[in-house]
Amino acid sequence: MRRKGDLPTKTCATCQRPFAWRKKWAKTWEEVRYCSDRCRRERRSNASTEATNQ
Repeated sequence: MRRKGDLPTKTCATCQRPFAWRKKWAKTWEEVRYCSDRCRRERRSNASTEATNQ
């Protein structure tokens, strides 16, 4: 059994906080960029808002 501290981590592209590997991300860990659905949604809305403000 692995300890939580031994799991790989990444930094969220939106909030810049570290997050750890989760079993549901086992097949797509290389593609995971956000720690939560909330961060994923905020990133999209911020990108579209910035594009319209320019």
